[in-house]
Amino acid sequence: MLICIPEVLSKAEVAEFRRIMDAADWEDGRSTAGAQSAMVKRNEQLPPDSEVARKLGQRIISALTKNPRFLAAAIPLQIFPPLFNRYAASGGHHFGIHVDNAVRGDPLTGLRIRTDLSITLFLAEPEDYDGGELVVEDTYGSHEVKLPAGDAVLYPASSLHMVTPVTRGTRVASFFWMQSMIRDAHARSMIFDLDTAIQGLTERLGRDDPETVKLTGIYHNLIRYWAEV
Repeated sequence: MLICIPEVLSKAEVAEFRRIMDAADWEDGRSTAGAQSAMVKRNEQLPPDSEVARKLGQRIISALTKNPRFLAAAIPLQIFPPLFNRYAASGGHHFGIHVDNAVRGDPLTGLRIRTDLSITLFLAEPEDYDGGELVVEDTYGSHEVKLPAGDAVLYPASSLHMVTPVTRGTRVASFFWMQSMIRDAHARSMIFDLDTAIQGLTERLGRDDPETVKLTGIYHNLIRYWAEV
């Protein structure tokens, strides 16, 4: 399940993020990569323990946890502190095919999560760089994603994925992971579809419609059945 989440950040917020990030010190992106990923990773990142990364990350989490589409798709239990990377054409930056680590730990907080879902929040406009597509593979083939600044994409952390070489300009993004209350991806997908249908019915018929109320009850009972908290 690959889900796009538009306008997590406004254009003004993206511009503010970029001003702060452009003035910060960056490091080799391989510092947080696993052994396999480090062999194919060529980019830069903000130091994960830096004040800049932590403050901007908190703002992203605050925005996401107010976003109904994100909540419906992820049903998050724990969210890893967001990281920030950039891919510059001048550095020949790219990230070859890889799969994310199954468990991530944050040394500052002691948080450890199972990485059910990955998210990329784009912080550069598509026309500002060539290449840099996020390519996610699933049973239906490869999917290229390159979204407007401020938009995000959510996808299974178990997916093979890559970032194609940037050949012009600079690609800037935030990326991180989360553990869902619903561990099973198929169950999570069905709950998302049900939630989306309920929201559509609510807009048409209102919250007090008997069938909408009944479906809402089914939704919560499925969450109750499957949730790990």
